Amino acid sequence: MTTSAAVPPADRPAIPAAGATAGPPAGPAPDRGTVDLTVVVPAYNEEQRLGPTLRAVRDHLRALPGTDWELIVVDDGSADGTAAVAEAAAREEPRVRLLRTPENRGKGHAVRTGVLASRGRRVLVTDADLATPIEEFGALSERLDAGAAAAVGSRALPDSRIAVRQHAVRELLGRLGAGLIRAAAVPGIRDTQCGFKLFDGDKVRAAFADSRLDGWSFDVEILRFFHQRDWEVAEVPVRWAHQPGSKVRPLAYPRVLADVVRLRWRAAGPAALAVPALYLLLALFLYSGLLTGPGHRYLADSGSDQTQWEWFFAVTADNVAHLRNPLFSDLQNFPLGVNLMANTVMLGLSVPLAPVTLAFGAHVTWAVVLIGGTAATAFSWYWLLARRFVRSRWAAALGGGLCGFAPPMVSHGTAHPNFAVLFMMPLIVDRALRLCEGRRTRRDGVVLGLFLAYQVFLGEEALLLAVTGMALFALFYAIAAPDVARAVARPLLRGLGVAALVAVPLVIVPVGWQFLGPQSYHSVLHGQVGNHPMALLEFATRSLAGDEKVAASLSLNRTEENGFFGWPLVAVAVAVCVHLRDQPRVRALGLTALAAAVLSLGQNIPLPGTDKTLPGPWRLLAQLPFYESVIESRVAMVCAPVLGILVALACDRLVLRRPRSEREASRRVLGCAALVVAVLPLLPTPYPVIERAPAPAFVADGTWRQYVRPGRSLVPVPVPSPSDTAALGWQMDADLGFPFPGGYFNGPWGPDRTGIYGPEPRATSELLRQVAETGKQPAVDARVRRDFQRDLDFWRADALVLPHHPHAQELRETVTALVGKAPVRAGDTWVWDVRGTG
Repeated sequence: MTTSAAVPPADRPAIPAAGATAGPPAGPAPDRGTVDLTVVVPAYNEEQRLGPTLRAVRDHLRALPGTDWELIVVDDGSADGTAAVAEAAAREEPRVRLLRTPENRGKGHAVRTGVLASRGRRVLVTDADLATPIEEFGALSERLDAGAAAAVGSRALPDSRIAVRQHAVRELLGRLGAGLIRAAAVPGIRDTQCGFKLFDGDKVRAAFADSRLDGWSFDVEILRFFHQRDWEVAEVPVRWAHQPGSKVRPLAYPRVLADVVRLRWRAAGPAALAVPALYLLLALFLYSGLLTGPGHRYLADSGSDQTQWEWFFAVTADNVAHLRNPLFSDLQNFPLGVNLMANTVMLGLSVPLAPVTLAFGAHVTWAVVLIGGTAATAFSWYWLLARRFVRSRWAAALGGGLCGFAPPMVSHGTAHPNFAVLFMMPLIVDRALRLCEGRRTRRDGVVLGLFLAYQVFLGEEALLLAVTGMALFALFYAIAAPDVARAVARPLLRGLGVAALVAVPLVIVPVGWQFLGPQSYHSVLHGQVGNHPMALLEFATRSLAGDEKVAASLSLNRTEENGFFGWPLVAVAVAVCVHLRDQPRVRALGLTALAAAVLSLGQNIPLPGTDKTLPGPWRLLAQLPFYESVIESRVAMVCAPVLGILVALACDRLVLRRPRSEREASRRVLGCAALVVAVLPLLPTPYPVIERAPAPAFVADGTWRQYVRPGRSLVPVPVPSPSDTAALGWQMDADLGFPFPGGYFNGPWGPDRTGIYGPEPRATSELLRQVAETGKQPAVDARVRRDFQRDLDFWRADALVLPHHPHAQELRETVTALVGKAPVRAGDTWVWDVRGTG
């Protein structure tokens, strides 16, 4: 072993430490050969406790058969007789050495000094108070014998034995700090701060040579170094007893956490701020049209959906402010109402953002959700890629950007935030992967259950698609690596069971309301809307290389461009799968994308260039519960994160692998060029905006209050529907002061309660719709008037109102014939007062 290979000479203290040892060396200069074990004991003002500790350690080491050892005491600038105690021990035992620092620099500096001066094939670090007895060394040594690179004595495992506990406050602070440290820097290790650790000598010297922290948090830096290199760190239960005179004060815990933040900052480098900033700037660029005035700007491609979503945010905030049921509202479809839980109102965001909505308006919440949610989704994928798949932060940034801003995501970002704001999906994937590791099945299952429950309140269909993609990946990974699959199956299934036990009680009432409550429905009528095969290879409307006419010919509408990944990206993904086919995860990812793409083609797959179709595998799922309501072309969205991961893997290899020949350098250039050609055409372009029509003065100035009594409705002419949602905007401008019939929502139709868009048709609403669409005035006879009066009674109508409309004259004459009297002009609106006619 050559320690100088692991430690830069400038950072290695001399042995004995030149300039750091006061007085003559304590004992003869040691042989420069290696030993089996080095024990490092940092000491600061430990005159009272150090002597018994050194005797106990020395006696135990002497009893180890056939073991060459050394014991290094590092006096960290003590002001008492600590050095004298160590010198006395060194005179009795030449294998004891003392290193001294001229001033107190901190425990981390002291341990670094001792470790870098060590010669052991293994290095044990133990505190001077010997809170963990030296006899526990054997348990740690067994874990290194089994292949671990480090073994950490732990006070937090079930088998740990704590003889004397700390003060309750100190113990609580320790647990909170350990939890934050695990989350931020050292996943999987419960007790990073216990001072009894055994390391592989070469590896720990490399770690300390790279370390910078001098304080109590040095353990975190060293263990993180091991974690980043995939060196196994085993956590071992030990005996432990709190010792009086601890140097760790309560304020040390915040300092440790501050050091952890600095560690993460240093590890992330420029990407720490640059990546989220880039994602946020891209999201702001896409929605720049809204930023100039969200109150009067409208996303041109969103159809009626922007108004619907703003209404969802507004009514949820109103329900929260007045402590009403957030799962229901009768402001639309009066008096039957709307089942909000069955309409994907994203309660997970609309409820916490209720203060924003109440203070600034639903249009601001709409912009915040789209811009912040899109950037957060990309960053969440970046986090997962950096944590699980690649080492290069910039490779993770490219992959995360593709996941968050893929063409299907951009398409839905104009109208369907429940399919564009998916920041929980990477967190769910990560937690499922943790379950496969089998370390903390119960805890990870609980967290996964909480994540799943929260995602239910963000979007259930998106969650169903994500679960489908994860199930496909699990299936294909099991085929690619059956031994691994068998090993992880048990902890995974056990953790999923725990997750179900946590999630189901949290969502059972809202989901029960969704499927069994007022205005609930079963499935949704949307027809067969699978992708055209060419839609997977072409470019989307809002992609840099997109052609609006081509995209329109291959998609349902601009908000449902659920493929459009472009043939260059598909070609690169295939090449990555072939090149990295030796990795089971890559084979599983490739097959997952292929299966999702084929499923997205629907029940009948069109053959390009012909009028023929082939039966699609979606037929196997089309009638299953939940799947019967899925728009099958959306299954292609599963491909977006898969392609992002494959691109990140390719970029990671290109960035980190240095070419060893001219031929490899040429391949690297070609690979980079291929990634540019694949990704550049998919860059999204800004969403176009239009000016939204203002509410009629009749509503805006509050004139409506003269005509509508509490508990009664205002009936717009024509009756609001999914294609005519202006009244939702009027209602928001009137502070949700009046209800109206009709509207834009999902609700039941017929005796089977089949889901449809909008209200169940009534005679009057259908009559007025036909007039509005055709401009033809129908004959109004006694039967039509009876139907009209019946509908007014059902709607509890106080007034009918007709603002500006292309067929205003025909509508006015029709309603006048129905009511039996002429309207009055109230500003810019015709009003029929029907109070007292029912």
